[in-house]
Amino acid sequence: MQKITPFLWFDNQAEEAAKFYTSIFKNSKIKNVSRYGDAGPGPKGQVMVVAFELAGQEFLALNGGPQFKFTEAVSMMVNCETQEEVDYFWDKLSAGGQIIECGWLKDKYGFPWQVTPVILNEMLRDKDPVKSQRVMKAMLQMKKIDIPTLKKAYDGK
Repeated sequence: MQKITPFLWFDNQAEEAAKFYTSIFKNSKIKNVSRYGDAGPGPKGQVMVVAFELAGQEFLALNGGPQFKFTEAVSMMVNCETQEEVDYFWDKLSAGGQIIECGWLKDKYGFPWQVTPVILNEMLRDKDPVKSQRVMKAMLQMKKIDIPTLKKAYDGK
């Protein structure tokens, strides 16, 4: 068992969301589904908690009711090696959700994600501030991150 496990509070879509997420990421699975019993607080038999893995990372999802909503204050970042990977995760995670900007989106459950190419962080950390600022300026114009455009900005083209 990992030391820290992200715990996601859903109104009543925990199982549906876990199935959605595990269909997108490789090396993912639903591990366990527990249901409310006679003691509640949810209706007896309704899904209470879903334990699942995404890319080998453990998560828990709770059907806790409508009291709490997701915000961008906490998000999951998907590190992508290629534009094809960015496109894949962007298209899958944003389906039915909300596109924000700079690689951020909310999925159809309202959960925030960042679909980020690894090279973006490398370029932003470049010791040459002119290069990194050109990349930042280019990124701020994007919804989905476009690696070829970032590379052009980095190279000053």
